[in-house]
Parts: sequence; structure tokens; C-alpha cells
Amino acid sequence: MNEALAGRVKRLISGSANRVVSAVEDLAPEMVMEEAVREVDRAIDDIRAELGQVMTRQYHASQRIAAENERHEDLNEKVRVALKEERADLAESGVERLLDIEAQIPVLESVLAETREAQAELEGYISALQARRREMKQDLKDFRSAREAAANAPEVVGAVETASGVERRVEKASESFNRILERTGGVGLGGSALGGSALDRKAAAATAELEELARKNRVKERLVSLRERV
Repeated sequence: MNEALAGRVKRLISGSANRVVSAVEDLAPEMVMEEAVREVDRAIDDIRAELGQVMTRQYHASQRIAAENERHEDLNEKVRVALKEERADLAESGVERLLDIEAQIPVLESVLAETREAQAELEGYISALQARRREMKQDLKDFRSAREAAANAPEVVGAVETASGVERRVEKASESFNRILERTGGVGLGGSALGGSALDRKAAAATAELEELARKNRVKERLVSLRERV
């Protein structure tokens, strides 16, 4: 979930009770409670939109993995044919491409895993917010019932009882929603930044040379392995 959307969810959790209680003091609780419900609806819509983007990335990653695996299988067979025909140059070129594909597949699989994790997280947020919305709608219904009952009671006592009842219901709903979020993983965002000291030009050149040497060695090892199977 992006940071802005996570912030909105946090605000819905931590700010709703105080906002409604303050509104009770200002004699406008119903209006604020209705707006709070609408705000939850908007947050659910936004999370669904982000979930759609995640599902699109997941689909593309799956398609790429399938395509790369197919290419790998096809190339592997062609390398075998080249070795049988004693075309070492073609076999070596094919193995180089095989290694390139093998380097990409783990990254694509990582992307796929990340999108699945994000999907589960976003679906959990939607479920939690839907539960919160049901609670808020019930709070609003209870408030209206209490207000109607208060109209038939002495004015001062009824007003005090109504405000007190709304505050208790709002606090109870907020605590319940917090528990729901805790069960679904909470709303905090975690992460880490990759960093490190910069290499000087000489060290960078040496590293690049070592990587190329290792790559050529892997090509040779793969060719030997494939020759043994032919």
C-alpha cells in the first residue's frame, strides 16, 4: 500500500473517535458520523483501485515467467542439436542466452511473490474497513434511536445520556476496529533502503572483469554438462 493511502487508513482508525466525540460537544454528531462512513467508503474504493494495479502486475509477471520458461526449454533443445552437429559456436551462443534467461526468472518470481503478498495485504485492509463500516453504520443507527428516545425524555437528562451513549459506542467501535486491523497485519509500513559505499573506478573495473570471467566459466561448465548428456 502506498504511503498516502496508508496514512488515510491510520487517520480513519485513530481520528474517528475523537472527531465524533468533539462533534457531540458541538451538537453535530450525526453529520460527522455520516461523513466518517463516506470516508471509509472512499478509502475502500481507493484500496480496490490499488489492488487492481497489483493484480495487473501479477498477471504480467506470470505471463513473463511462462514465456521465459518456454524460451529456455526451446533454447536448451537447440543447444543439444548444435552440439550433436558439432557446432560449438552456436552451442556457446545458445548457452549464453540460457544463462541470461536463468538470471531473469528469479527476479520475475520475486515480483510475482511480492504482488501476491501485496494482494493479501490489500484484501485484508478491505475486509477490515468493511467491518469498520458496518460498525459505524450500527453506531449511527444506535445514535438515531437514542436521539429519538431522548426526544420523549426530559430535555437535559436526555441530552446528557445521548452524548454519553454515543461516546461509549464510538470508543467501543474504534477499539474493535483496531483489533481487526491487528489480526490482519496492522497498517504500519516497513521497509529498508539498500545502500553502500561507492566503488572507485579501478575496483569497479576489476569487479566487472571478474563477473565476465565467472560468466564465461559458467558457459563452459554448462557446455561440458550438455556434452555429457548428448
